[in-house]
Amino acid sequence: MMAHASVFSAPFSVIGPQFIDPKPLEITVEKFASRNIVITNKNNKILLKVKPHDTSLHRQIIMFDANDNPIATFREKILSMHSKWHVFKGESKAESDIIFSTHSEHMVQFKVNVSVTLGNKTHTDDHCDLRIKGSWSKGNCIIYKGDSSTIIAKMHKLQKKHATDKFTVTIEANMDYACVVALFAIVDAMENHEELRNSSGGASGGVLNIASAIITSSVV
Repeated sequence: MMAHASVFSAPFSVIGPQFIDPKPLEITVEKFASRNIVITNKNNKILLKVKPHDTSLHRQIIMFDANDNPIATFREKILSMHSKWHVFKGESKAESDIIFSTHSEHMVQFKVNVSVTLGNKTHTDDHCDLRIKGSWSKGNCIIYKGDSSTIIAKMHKLQKKHATDKFTVTIEANMDYACVVALFAIVDAMENHEELRNSSGGASGGVLNIASAIITSSVV
């Protein structure tokens, strides 16, 4: 666990104050074959669940609490050259309900370097509120405070032989752990584009609907 002075002297609430622990926190993040991600604490209590929920036109993920109440919806922007995602409150898709947005720094992503802009603000190249670097598949994602070297959360890959999609994550005191999980889930979606769509309920139909929409628009 992180044993130094906390980065945040006051709660840093992003998705909600109920997801803040005043002490450093360690959680376990595990992804299953269904692409569902389950987050537990050190006592194996479920804290959050993350499930793919694509629509006919969008790659989409929904985060639930332990009682399956929707907390946030992550939606990828269509035809975005920088793999941009918006995170909305609950199941909303309204622009006014955007909690934060992520923006990949490179069109060709060999290594994850994603900037995070809180609220419904326009992304700028010279400012971000959070930044995430690393890789889900390698188990080395790290979230930084803005463009500083200050670490807010860090993923640790388990050394067990079959734990390829199971990690522990250490999180700074007063940091919104739901936000941390959301960012890791988005990185996973970026790295595993086809897996996410194929696992979601109307995935094949979604591809056909996109093709149909393109053909229809070109005819009209």
